[in-house]
Amino acid sequence: MIICISGLSGSGKNTVGEIVAKKLGLAEVKLSFKDEAERMNVDLMKLQREATKDESYDRELDKEIVRRAKKGNCVVMTWLGPWVVKNANLRVWLNVSEKERAKRVAKRDKMTFRKALGHIRKRDENNRRRYKRYYGIDIMDHGIFDLEINSDVFNPQQIAGIIIKAAEAERAAGKR
Repeated sequence: MIICISGLSGSGKNTVGEIVAKKLGLAEVKLSFKDEAERMNVDLMKLQREATKDESYDRELDKEIVRRAKKGNCVVMTWLGPWVVKNANLRVWLNVSEKERAKRVAKRDKMTFRKALGHIRKRDENNRRRYKRYYGIDIMDHGIFDLEINSDVFNPQQIAGIIIKAAEAERAAGKR
């Protein structure tokens, strides 16, 4: 079983994905530019700007995500996971208002709401443009998703419960 969870900055991909992985006993695949920036000890937005000039940053990260997901029995928690992991059994998009995402990012990254709002807007736009240019993927086209959940309405535990039920139904149906 491979479950891919995606959404914009601050949507709760990791929070929900970690709950799902733990409850289903699946491995976690959650590589991101944010993690890479921390590992390289550089500012996230600086890394995003570099990636705008050099697509190898995206290509290498996504290649590693696909490599790890090929092992199966995992929850992939990345922006492009649902598009690049071709053998996913379940693709989920977490839909969250910009205001709620900014509140979450402000709390998580210890910044003001205003700064967080500017941050997610820049990040989202940068990612949208890069993914369209490098892969031809429009992350706002959710046609490939099996499930889209409004996480303004549900908390992470509830969202994880919805995903787990969908995964169990998928498994029972023997799809893909």
